[in-house]
Order: sequence, then C-alpha cells, then structure tokens
Amino acid sequence: LACGGSAAMVYLPDEGEGIGSICQAFYINMGTLFPVYAETLPRTIRSLEKQGKPWVLDPVGIGLGSLRTELLRQMKAMPPAIVRGNASEIIALANLWGLDTGIDKDGVRGVDATDSVDSAVMAARALARSIHGAVAVSGEVDVVTDGDVVIRSYGGSPLFTRVTGSGCSLGGVCAVYAAVTNPLTAVITAVNMYNAAGKIAERKSNGPGSFEKIFLDTMYNLSADDVASNAMEIGRI
Repeated sequence: LACGGSAAMVYLPDEGEGIGSICQAFYINMGTLFPVYAETLPRTIRSLEKQGKPWVLDPVGIGLGSLRTELLRQMKAMPPAIVRGNASEIIALANLWGLDTGIDKDGVRGVDATDSVDSAVMAARALARSIHGAVAVSGEVDVVTDGDVVIRSYGGSPLFTRVTGSGCSLGGVCAVYAAVTNPLTAVITAVNMYNAAGKIAERKSNGPGSFEKIFLDTMYNLSADDVASNAMEIGRI
C-alpha cells in the first residue's frame, strides 16, 4: 500500500480462479499452507496464465513438507515472472527444478538462509533463464538477475532481519511494479526502494519497532531519484 499497490488476498479455489481477470499482477507466498491450497494455487496460476498476468513467487519454507514440495515442483511448468527469496531458498528451488546450481546440498533452515548470496548467483541465473523473467536474492547485498545481467544493490539495514515479514513484503512490492513494467525493472526498482529506505530508516530508528514504522514512512516519501540513485553494481557474467 505504501508504494502504491492495492491488495486483495484470496485463499479459496474459486477466488483464485477469478483473480486473473481483476488484477494486473499477483504474488504467491508459500509461507503458510493449508490442504485447500493444493487446488487453489494451480487454479490461480492457470487463471493468471490465461489472462497473461505476471506473478511473483516467494518459495518460503521450501523443503518443509510434501505439499509444499509438490506445489513448487508443479510451478516449473507454469512459471512465475519473478522469483524472490533468500540464498538458500533460491538454491533449493533451482535444485528442485533440476537446474544447474553448482551446489548439491540445500541449506534451508526454516525460513532462514544458511548460504551466502554470492553462492546463489549461479542458481539465480539458472532460475531467471528458466522462467524468462527475473530473480531477486535477498541478503546483506541483494542480487537481481535476468539470467544475463547481474545487479548488486547496496544499502538496506540489518534491522530487516529483526522484523517479521520484511522479505515477504518485498515480494509484494515486486508484484506492484510487475503490474506496470518488465520483470527486471520491477525487481530492481523494488529492491533499490527497500535498500534506500532501509538505510535512511536505520539512522532514524531506535530498534525494530520504530524501524518498521519509519521504514514505511520513508518508502512512501521516496522520490524516483532516491530509488534510482541507490548504490548499484551492474555486470554481465
């Protein structure tokens, strides 16, 4: 909401099936699953594909349970435009899809990363090429790639790791911008926005509680120049 999006949350199969006709982009977060999602998620994704609407996947908790694993495996055939996750989630998803990651072992521990962002670059590029979209790897220095261009975005704050849902909400912001531009531009805009606002909010806050409030205010008040001028490193591998 603070960055201009409008949220409508759906859980039931018939709601998911109809969402493609009313949204411009959609965000699927795997954080909390219920048995009904075995029907809801495939029907939602098929609706989005039919309507030509981009969607963002956050593979939270990948590796926990058979339902989550099977749903994520099915998504390879119905891919998102954007994947956002921490390093371990990105490596685990690429391995689940049989892509070349250079890492055989998945380092997922709950929702926390046990792998470095740099170790996930190969997996992120493989995923981006597989979905013909963009991938964001969140960490101390964020990496965004479309499989060719690799962008490192600097800034942010360690306090993001002390606020529940900060990474998940970034996926929602990626979806906001995916509604109006291509996947790579959408992701780097969202990531730069978070890093620019997080850096400012950390200076003004006294801890996680005040940081969260100040971060939202800061993000709301950022200009396009603030976002574009956040420190980045752009390269090709």
